[in-house]
Amino acid sequence: MPAPKNRFKQALSNGDRQIGCWMSFGEAAVAEVMGTCGFDWLVIDGEHAPNDIRSIRDQLMALGASPSHPVVRVPIGETWIIKQALDSGAQTLLVPMVESAEQARELVRACQYPPQGTRGVGATAARATQFGSHDAYIQTSDQEICLLLQVENRKGIENLDDILTVDGVDGVFIGPADLSTDMGHQGNSAHPQVQAVIADALARIKASGRAPGILGTSPEATQVYHDMGAQFLAVGIDVMVLARSARALAAEWAAK
Repeated sequence: MPAPKNRFKQALSNGDRQIGCWMSFGEAAVAEVMGTCGFDWLVIDGEHAPNDIRSIRDQLMALGASPSHPVVRVPIGETWIIKQALDSGAQTLLVPMVESAEQARELVRACQYPPQGTRGVGATAARATQFGSHDAYIQTSDQEICLLLQVENRKGIENLDDILTVDGVDGVFIGPADLSTDMGHQGNSAHPQVQAVIADALARIKASGRAPGILGTSPEATQVYHDMGAQFLAVGIDVMVLARSARALAAEWAAK
């Protein structure tokens, strides 16, 4: 049996817009709830959420029956954590703070088995192969791994065109908060200078044949990024969705 088909990767290749949401609780029960909400994709955030490889695995399990595709954001672009995330069953990875084509090439290699790559061959006993039941996994998995790179500072933007020449990169995600702060605007991603850089970057990503992605944390920002042509567009963060809804509910009844 071959590796499972990565429907999210196929959708990006087809040019289909994919609407997603961030998950920052680090809890499988929350992931299971989020998996019923109708998003095309959901980010299991290993960078800023309280996750380790076990909680990432547990959330992948919780989303196993969901139509929402899990995207694992690893905390850093290192071979060891990429190996663990893939063996845990992730097929789509989001890697933060990519700044160069050389770094992008190393990340592609980390996602692929030899001789093309450097991924360790140990998945037979792992969840990725359903514990050995996908007997053709090693021969077929490279084609089903979707690699998304985050470009989120000035150096990454300067090297974006070179990054976009790297084979094996499926999409590039622009990080507005980090980018705006690195540009001197302290998290103000709505600043006109930042917005101009984002619009140009998304256009260049699309022109390269890769999928452009981004996260909007307000309706206004999300609409702007939608209109800019973001293809894989995250429209919220679970913690913020809960906090805003709960605060609004509390305020509504406190005022009565």
